[in-house]
Amino acid sequence: MPDIPLTMVAVLCVAALAAGWIDAVVGGGGLLLLPVLLLGLPGGTPAVSALGTNKAVAIVGTAGAAVTYARRAPVDVPTAVRIGLAALAGSSAGAFFAAGMSTDVLKPVIMVVLLAVAAFVILRPAFGTAPAPGPATPRRILAAIALAGLGIGFYDGLVGPGTGTFLVLALTAVLHLDLVTASATAKIVNCCTNAGALAMFAWQGVVLWQLAALMALFNLAGGTLGARTALKKGSGFVRVVLLTVVFALVANLAYEQWIA
Repeated sequence: MPDIPLTMVAVLCVAALAAGWIDAVVGGGGLLLLPVLLLGLPGGTPAVSALGTNKAVAIVGTAGAAVTYARRAPVDVPTAVRIGLAALAGSSAGAFFAAGMSTDVLKPVIMVVLLAVAAFVILRPAFGTAPAPGPATPRRILAAIALAGLGIGFYDGLVGPGTGTFLVLALTAVLHLDLVTASATAKIVNCCTNAGALAMFAWQGVVLWQLAALMALFNLAGGTLGARTALKKGSGFVRVVLLTVVFALVANLAYEQWIA
């Protein structure tokens, strides 16, 4: 573990707590946690170590949120696990390519997609407010496996921030879930994407395990609290947080692309 001042360790732990809450409600906790890790780790620490450590922290908070949701929300666990297994494969592949691939070309595309999504959510007030009647069709489940599993899983291993948000949006749109149930399902899938990416980063030996273990405790507390908040407040609250995170993610990507 690198030599990190105690005050910076405290900042990282607080960031892990807040990121866990955000991630449990609507995803996107990496939007906060990854930049803080990149800034907080000593100079000379490889960026891939921040990515790997972020995954080791996030998987704990995501698992805590998933358990909280599964106990109180109507989650189709078998479908979530099938999507999650595809996401595990996708994230493992993405993490394999992460060390050698520039993601700068992806950022403008992601920003356009996010802005289009935000416009859609704003113009469709009923989006995600109520689930569709009846179970999802096999065709929709296959589409969710391909998009939310393989596609977003690959993005999670390659880049990461915003994965939970993309999962919530994809699951709401493809499976016609309400936003709370989509968030609950996304947490199970996100556990798998984190596991796939973390396994690859661990194999590469880039995870700072001691720091990750400490931050994970705070991330777990934030994730559990965030899931309880979403369940209590409902889809309207999740919608507001969703739009806030989407615009924050666009601003962050724009800053990294053209200013930083």
